[in-house]
Amino acid sequence: MSDTVSDHLVQRLREWGVRFVYGYPGDGINGVIGALQRAEPEGPTYVQTRHEELAAFMACAHAKFTGEVSVCLATSGPGAIHLLNGLYDARLDHQPVVAIVGQQARSSLGGDYQQEVDLPALFGDVAEYVQTVMVPAQLRHVVDRAMRMAIRQRTVTCIVLPSDVQRLPAVEQPPHRHGTLHSGIGREARAVVPPQADLEAAARVLNAGQRVAILVGAGALGATDEVIELAERLGAGVAKALLGKAAVPDDLPFVTGAIGLLGTDASWDLMAHCDTLLMVGSHFPYAEFLPQEGQARGVQIDWEGCRLGLRYPMEVNLEGDSATTLRALLPMLRQQPDRRWRERVESQVARWWAVVEGRAMVAAHPINPQRVFWELSPRLPDDVVITCDSGSATFWYARDLKMRRGMMGSLSGGLASMGPALPYALASKRAHPSRPVVALVGDGAMQMNGINALISVAHDWPQWRDPRLVVLVLRNDDLNMVTWEQRATEGDPRASISQFVPPFPYADYARLLGLAARTVRDPEALASAWEEAFNADRPMLLEVVVDANVPLVPSHLTGQQVWAYGAALLQGDRDALATVLASARQWWGGWCAAAAESSAMRSGGEAQVESVAESSPSVAPSAAEPLGSAVGEEDPGAALDSWSRDRSP
Repeated sequence: MSDTVSDHLVQRLREWGVRFVYGYPGDGINGVIGALQRAEPEGPTYVQTRHEELAAFMACAHAKFTGEVSVCLATSGPGAIHLLNGLYDARLDHQPVVAIVGQQARSSLGGDYQQEVDLPALFGDVAEYVQTVMVPAQLRHVVDRAMRMAIRQRTVTCIVLPSDVQRLPAVEQPPHRHGTLHSGIGREARAVVPPQADLEAAARVLNAGQRVAILVGAGALGATDEVIELAERLGAGVAKALLGKAAVPDDLPFVTGAIGLLGTDASWDLMAHCDTLLMVGSHFPYAEFLPQEGQARGVQIDWEGCRLGLRYPMEVNLEGDSATTLRALLPMLRQQPDRRWRERVESQVARWWAVVEGRAMVAAHPINPQRVFWELSPRLPDDVVITCDSGSATFWYARDLKMRRGMMGSLSGGLASMGPALPYALASKRAHPSRPVVALVGDGAMQMNGINALISVAHDWPQWRDPRLVVLVLRNDDLNMVTWEQRATEGDPRASISQFVPPFPYADYARLLGLAARTVRDPEALASAWEEAFNADRPMLLEVVVDANVPLVPSHLTGQQVWAYGAALLQGDRDALATVLASARQWWGGWCAAAAESSAMRSGGEAQVESVAESSPSVAPSAAEPLGSAVGEEDPGAALDSWSRDRSP
């Protein structure tokens, strides 16, 4: 039996299955804080954060890493305002989060009272549903609707509780009369499979494709087996949007990796030469990295119908759950007998990973940041959860880090906010206390809020079943991603007034908090540093000093970007010579690695041809040609088009 409205709220959250409430206290929400304490040990468990923004980030991450609806809490006025950035992160990445915020007493509203903010207006854009509870009988259906809408629409909702209402006697069952509502928690099943006719239409498009490209996003995270089986059936390559990095393992030879500004050469080639595009659970926004309009026929699968056909003019749009829809589609798909497209994809993937390794091993001053990630990949535990911040760390996370099956990873995708890596890591430890976690952070984001979040790491870790949380701080004393954007996008030299990040003793600070820490300035020490971190008996911070002049180069440079970069260097960029030399070294390292890989593949292909010819003299020579010979290096697109015309029914 609930005593107050606040007790009723906490009880209702528990009935909805909420395990944690992430928040920060204040007098505008004290009634709920008291109820959460009275509810122990049944829960939900209140998790105090260092700042309300961190609470919202943690709620978003909890939803991402569990699939559950999550809750964050703040007081009125400034506390509520601080939630907004993390809530926008949840909204733009389509995560179910309910925000509970306090408000001044009802009798004071409209009187320009202290900390009085128009909360429905404030949250009106970020939240799909915002409601103020004015009387106790209203609470039950407001909570139920906020929870159901967050779950059903995978969005943010908000409940506003005036401070005086929080202390009123609860009304668990409203009176049975006009003007009252009697809501329930019962969950409803959602239709997840498109109509049969639509599935058949999609199958016809995919079966007709000679060069199929698949792009997966966060919506495909639960469809790994289905995506792999479909790619094998169609001889397709698979590219990944950033939030879908864990959807398919990077160790598969046909997975081209990231797409877009942070994407790989293999993904660019996949999209540039495909004739059919299948998008699964992706809302990837950058049209210039997709096939040109008219180049490819398209099929898209998404659980939200309003997002279908928005990024590319699809021929067939399938509204439904990714895994269930793919399982229904697979029996209709034929095995692609001609594997030359797949061989091209795999050769591009092998070449790309050779380029990545070649670039990672290029010397820098003092450490090449790519080497940090290259050394990390093989040492990642199989069940690791990886969180990443926005900045240059995102670039190397997207390109250089190899995800394996069973790993999880996320970052701020749609919002691309700085600051989520540490709160994401803390939330993942709440959700999965037995799994190791790695947080990848730049020094800019570390100073923004990561330093504060480390206090929570130091406080919380003794409660974790697995104490391993490794915090990588890439220290280059520069807001590096923005620096390169200034050069390549704006044509401006590095703006020292905005880009300099003051030095801070990250490792010493971690030790002060009782955490393990190590500073790395020698690239040859990276391997042992990662191994030490994963064998530590407590969370460990690795402060790695890296070269800010190693370029962040997109997979496809435009003439405008090259011109802007040159203009920036000619306008007095203080690091002009260093960046030119670093860029040249990166190009040379990648070129040499790619040349060596191509030579090895040609040698292997020739040996394979000879073997096939000796064992099967009747096989036509063209069927055993290496793909490079069939396609031609001068104009691969034209050769591929010719190949498709020759083989079309």
